[in-house]
Amino acid sequence: MTGSDPTLSFVGTATVLLRCGGMRVLTDPNFLHRGQHAYLGHGLTSRRLTEPYWTPEELAPVDVVVLSHLHGDHWDRETRRRLPGTTPIVTTRHASKRLQSRHGFPRAVGLDTWESHTVAGPDGVTLRVTALPGRHAPRPLGRLLPPVMGSLLEFTEADGTLLRRVYVSGDTLVFDGLADIRDRVGEIDRAVLHLGGTTLPGGLVVTMDARQGMQALEIVSPRRATPVHYDDYTVFKSPLADFVAEVERHGWADRVDLVDRGDTIPL
Repeated sequence: MTGSDPTLSFVGTATVLLRCGGMRVLTDPNFLHRGQHAYLGHGLTSRRLTEPYWTPEELAPVDVVVLSHLHGDHWDRETRRRLPGTTPIVTTRHASKRLQSRHGFPRAVGLDTWESHTVAGPDGVTLRVTALPGRHAPRPLGRLLPPVMGSLLEFTEADGTLLRRVYVSGDTLVFDGLADIRDRVGEIDRAVLHLGGTTLPGGLVVTMDARQGMQALEIVSPRRATPVHYDDYTVFKSPLADFVAEVERHGWADRVDLVDRGDTIPL
């Protein structure tokens, strides 16, 4: 890889830094330290088991944050304190209202499903973020959790050349809406899948486990995929090894790239 090649760097949890066309995009910023607790709402917390590989300061400058939803393992008190308040954020309408009114981030833009927002980068490069379907819990229990979105990130040069199309799943389960992504979006260069089989008290599973992650791959059918969000918190119950076994069993091993915290792979 050269310094100009599009890349993905894994920070931890669902936090990745995407570099493409001179733009730097941070997803779901989570910078709590090992032993700290993330607040999940309704009195629920989860203890972090790992360290983020980089600090917000080491990743700066960031052109935009793409935030799938407002949960403590995706947006936390360390992020609120250390990320510049002028940072543009693209997220759900639910999250944008709270980021603006309570967290001091006036440039948070909220999207409904299938709505898009374009961010300008250097030398005429643009990033268009489109909100895609996501469902954090089975109905009707979804009302207990904040609304979540998947995201399509399309990086385009000034002359209209499409550089990369990246799907970030957000904390979704497999449901009928994922089929609409392939039908309406078309080919995706890389999918970043939030896995972990997050399990709340009572056994409620609210993110994809290994089996659902494999189902999502078959539904969305990206050219390549990378799993994240699988071993950082005590509520994550589906280990990465189970997902690896699933992709091997289904013949997808040559299309899935694993990335350790602190490592960088081609985007």
